[in-house]
Amino acid sequence: MRKRETGSRAAVRSGRLRIQSKHVEIYLLFLPVMLWYIIFCYVPMGGIVIAFKDFKILRGIQGSKWVGLANYEYLLSLPSFRRAVINTVAMGLQRLLFAFPLPVVFAILLNEVQRLSFKKLVQTTSYLPHFISWSVAGGLVYMLLSPNTGTINKLIVVLGGEAKNYIGISGYFQRIVLLSHIWKQLGWSSIVFLAAITGVDEQLYDAAYIDGAGRFRRIWHVTLPGIRNTIAVMLILESGNILSISFNQIYILINDAVLDTGETLDYFVYRMGLSSANNFSVATAVSLIKSIVGLFMILGTNAAARKLTDGEGGIW
Repeated sequence: MRKRETGSRAAVRSGRLRIQSKHVEIYLLFLPVMLWYIIFCYVPMGGIVIAFKDFKILRGIQGSKWVGLANYEYLLSLPSFRRAVINTVAMGLQRLLFAFPLPVVFAILLNEVQRLSFKKLVQTTSYLPHFISWSVAGGLVYMLLSPNTGTINKLIVVLGGEAKNYIGISGYFQRIVLLSHIWKQLGWSSIVFLAAITGVDEQLYDAAYIDGAGRFRRIWHVTLPGIRNTIAVMLILESGNILSISFNQIYILINDAVLDTGETLDYFVYRMGLSSANNFSVATAVSLIKSIVGLFMILGTNAAARKLTDGEGGIW
């Protein structure tokens, strides 16, 4: 019996080796990607220790003094840090509640368009903003919201309202960030859901049509159940980034007048680590907090997705 088990194990191993040898080219193509992740994502993780030290560039990581949780105690004493946490959580929740569902709705509506030329035009138009850098996109936002020459203010004046410098009013800043994010990412984010919709079995639509289901009922009972696993996976990934509001966007749009509602954790890290304080230890401590919160959000959302989809949804 032992000889048979040993022989079967050897056969399985040799079979695996043959399968792997057939895909050498694929492994070679993947090698640069793996090296990139190792060098730029995993090796720098050793620098996390800076969060627990009084890091000095001239002394290096090893020579810097160990301070334990002193950096975190200092963070909790800063009103600006607490303000940045509140702003970041607020913006992250806004994106989950408003920016995340819109690409799903847009993909479903686009899939229902019968005229192919119009469908391609809408797709191309909606994808274009994604390829515009935030330097250009931010300039467009400033031009639209300019109190003197902005198109939006001119329209408000025509309708009997009063022109305002909206980009410099704290109460409007988070809305401007959300709307500009939706405008820039709506079309690009819908690609995944469009691809998922194309994978739904056409026979299900035919059967629903024969049973008398209208367009909205086919969407509700066929399309949405067919892409629910994709929606769950994308929601899990999005929830992990709840504290990662685009730094480029905030850096371009923010100004001193809206710092109280516009400063996010990424912008706080920039100020503490590079702009003024040069406190790399505190900046690293904030980044570590973000990573831990993101990990727990992914774990929690994945568990919830698996429970709601009877174990079918989720990443693992």
